[in-house]
Amino acid sequence: MARGTLRIFLGSAPGVGKTYAMLREGHRLQGAGEDVVVAFARDRGRRETRALLAGLEVLGPSRVPIGRLDVEELDLDAVLLRAPATALVDEYAHSNAPGSRNRHRWQDIDELLAAGINVLSTLDIHQLASLADVVSAITQGRPAETVPDGVVRRADQLQLVDLSPDLLRQRVAAGKIVPPDRVDAALSNYFRPGNLAALRELALLWLADRVDEGLASYREGKRISNSWPARERVVVGLAGGTEGEALIRRGARLLHRVSGIDLLAVHVRASEGIADESPQALEGQRQLVQDLGGSYHVVTGEDPAEALLEFARSVNASQLVLGVSRKDPAARLMAGLRGGGTTARVLRASAGIDVHLVPQERAPSGVRRNRHRDLGRLRVSVGFGLAVVVPALLQLLLAVNPDKNLATSMLVQLTGSVAVALVGGLWPAIFAALWSSLLVNYFSTPPLGNLTISDAQNVLALLVFVGVSAAVAVVVDLSARRSKEAARARAEATTLAELSRGAAGSEDTVTGLLEQALDVFQVRGAALFGLAGGDVDAEPGPAQWRLLAGVGDFPPVAARQGGGPSTTDGPSGDNVEQINATTRLVLSGRVLPASDRRLLGAFGVHLLAQLENQQLQASRSQLARLAESNTVRTSLLRAVSHDLRTPLAGIKLAVGGLRQPGVRYSREEEQELLATIDECSDRLDSLVGNLLDMSRITSDSVTPMLRPVRWYEVVGGGLHGIPAGRVRVELPANMPEVEADPGMLERVIANIVENAVKYAPDSDIVLTGSSGGLSPAMVGGRPAGEMRIIDHGTGVPAEKVVEMFRPFQRLDDASRASGVGLGLAVAKGFTEAMGGRLSAEATPGGGLTMVISLPISEGAPFREDPDQAPLEPQSALARRHHAPPILSSPTDVP
Repeated sequence: MARGTLRIFLGSAPGVGKTYAMLREGHRLQGAGEDVVVAFARDRGRRETRALLAGLEVLGPSRVPIGRLDVEELDLDAVLLRAPATALVDEYAHSNAPGSRNRHRWQDIDELLAAGINVLSTLDIHQLASLADVVSAITQGRPAETVPDGVVRRADQLQLVDLSPDLLRQRVAAGKIVPPDRVDAALSNYFRPGNLAALRELALLWLADRVDEGLASYREGKRISNSWPARERVVVGLAGGTEGEALIRRGARLLHRVSGIDLLAVHVRASEGIADESPQALEGQRQLVQDLGGSYHVVTGEDPAEALLEFARSVNASQLVLGVSRKDPAARLMAGLRGGGTTARVLRASAGIDVHLVPQERAPSGVRRNRHRDLGRLRVSVGFGLAVVVPALLQLLLAVNPDKNLATSMLVQLTGSVAVALVGGLWPAIFAALWSSLLVNYFSTPPLGNLTISDAQNVLALLVFVGVSAAVAVVVDLSARRSKEAARARAEATTLAELSRGAAGSEDTVTGLLEQALDVFQVRGAALFGLAGGDVDAEPGPAQWRLLAGVGDFPPVAARQGGGPSTTDGPSGDNVEQINATTRLVLSGRVLPASDRRLLGAFGVHLLAQLENQQLQASRSQLARLAESNTVRTSLLRAVSHDLRTPLAGIKLAVGGLRQPGVRYSREEEQELLATIDECSDRLDSLVGNLLDMSRITSDSVTPMLRPVRWYEVVGGGLHGIPAGRVRVELPANMPEVEADPGMLERVIANIVENAVKYAPDSDIVLTGSSGGLSPAMVGGRPAGEMRIIDHGTGVPAEKVVEMFRPFQRLDDASRASGVGLGLAVAKGFTEAMGGRLSAEATPGGGLTMVISLPISEGAPFREDPDQAPLEPQSALARRHHAPPILSSPTDVP
């Protein structure tokens, strides 16, 4: 059975018309004679959507019991049994209720596709997992449900459903997206013009990348190798030298001329090795291209020109930037056209790609093959010795055979030349070939005994012999060099891996790497120096160097520095490696051979990365400690100096008045002073309690004892001490039980209500809730019950909502006597400890609505932790003080 096709209607924000577009497409397919059913879709109270649903066959949803609620979900079995040609399934990223066959709706849709059913579905851009952090930064809230990008990429078609921010806000204002009582909050939060514009751009860019992937897949499937410049991409070819920085900056200037250009820097590493590749230069160029918003790549190939063009075509590049020597570039280009240089080969084969040649002061590094690195002086010397001896010995052996001929002599001498090439490389083999040709000419070519050749065919045979000997020598030499280069590279990679592995177990990775370097490079001391201040352009005077890290015996100049600045030309030693403009690595004890310098450079780059990471970690830790200590110090000083002294002063004044000798108070006056003492004591108790609670929250020592709780059980304790008539309790009678700690939940309600009374003194406070219904709120993937505490005060600006929940925060010019600013921070900490969420919304018409969302109870038994002291509910405190909880409500709480 053929797999069905998936078509997703992607929207930039809720309300742009994804479901409407999906249903319209369903009507079109039905009109074309296709069997279409609506497997799951919500009209969300919109008349137009309801009208489209009425014209299609709709399958009923399944009902999954969650506690005392029944949640509607896709009836997967019913759809499979019905087996339509096309099924319409809304909300692709939806998380199914516990107890469903699959955890996510996209998994249900995958089963439908496997059964050969085509599916139309809907998705918002903020529900993509890769964009969750970006969306959170834009909207100040994380998406409740997400779907992996890889799952969405498997869709056969992605169709963007777009609407301008102004039109979408008009729909919100008309009540078509959210309920009328939440319009103001929606317009001032999620549906702000800036949010919608940013989400729209995210959707367009993400979909453009998918279109680009589709184009690349089509070109690969059709084997189209030529570049199609559908989108401007600049590829900068890096050879491995210092000239790469100028090339990257030239590519960046091309990028700034036209918007929408991608910058890609690629280093082509030839398989046989590069003559003067610099790891430090490549590391600096990698950082530069990333700072400029581009990407860095490394490819390996036998032919640098072919590898570079293959990469450029694979990314569908439109422009290519290469370096060329400034020294007579025309002559170099003509020589390249005749001999096939890297730049010339790129120019000849770059069909459809614009090539920019940037003149350089010298030839770009890495375009020369590694031909002049010797195989070692001893090996070459032995090779020349064999080149002299072996042909003579072979000629003596040939003299023993009286039946020898010219062909036999040439084959025997050719074998000797190959043996010399294996030992000594190219030049000893060339010398052996010439020496062998002279011996063959003298002893085996008529007339014998002299170097004269009578037959022209013998001249040709000798020339062929010399040419074959030289060709074989070249091949053997190249193979030997490549083998040695590969072994060296393998050894370097293994060494760097061992260095990293050995340093990983050390507390100080930089010092650990330096200690490993002592053994690897066989030196007595290793030290890392940095330029004081890190600014190479600070002043033209002598450089100020300081010791960053070191092990073993340092060089004399380095030893005198002792960690402080040294006014010298720089650290000295047997081996000084300039890692970058401000950092040097110094090794002492022996001078490293040239073969180890490349490994030393790579080690220096790795060491610098570890040093930067260490410095960043130290700076981050130091800043965090300073910020924390400063906040705690300031807040505690403020609390002790004023906030705590205010209620103490009231108590002291009232007690002093009662104890004053010779003064008689009436009963009313005594009651007033006693009430002042009681009020100040309660305020002091609340301040100290909030400080202790905040300390528990920040130290992660809060362990809630969760059990099924009904909201009305904790409302009474939460409203203890609130003046009568200020709060109306309008909780629905059928609100489900939630998973909560009763004492913590009372404290949360108390802190929020006290805050509302404080900042909305002329407003009634209303406690209402949600029974869940068919579409309950979700917390942590579970259905949630909500309580809303609504006031109609001045409200809180949207940009200050996050700040409002931070410790020691007061709104604007609130009186210091009103508290230390911990109430909402404690409420948020307790709510999150219980697995819930505390959020704030603007009240329609002005004011603030605090929403407490807690997971609906699934009936789990309550188990008490014997090691955790329970948090005493405020209702118990009220009974202890013989003060009944105060409820001011137009309806009786059930």
